[in-house]
Amino acid sequence: QVQLVESGGGLVQAGGSLRLSCAASGNFWGINTMGWYRQAPGKQREVVATITSGVITYADSVKGRFTLSRENAKNTVYLQMNSLKPEDTAAYYCNARRLLSDATVQNFWGQGTQVTVSS
Repeated sequence: QVQLVESGGGLVQAGGSLRLSCAASGNFWGINTMGWYRQAPGKQREVVATITSGVITYADSVKGRFTLSRENAKNTVYLQMNSLKPEDTAAYYCNARRLLSDATVQNFWGQGTQVTVSS
C-alpha cells in the first residue's frame, strides 16, 4: 500500500499562488507515476500534472502557470500554482500509480485538499 497526504490548499484571490504538497509513505515497489488531479463540483476528476520516469506532463489549462516537482529524499511531490484563476477552484488529489507485472494499473489516492480561488 501507498499512503498519500496532501496539504497546502486554501482560499486565494485570483492571480495569487499556492503550493500543494503530497507526502508519500509505504511500499513504493512498482510506482512509476505520481501526479496531481483535481475535481470541481459537478465535474469529472481531471489530470493536472504527472511525472513518469522524470518526464513531467501538464494539462493544457495549467501549462505555464503550474509546476510539478519532487523531493525524493522526503518522498514528497509538490505542485506550485501561480496566476491562479477562479476556474482552478477544485479539490486537488495526489495520485501514485503502480504498474503491475500483468500490465494492469493500481492507483492510490490522497484524501484531497481544497483550493478556492476568488475573483
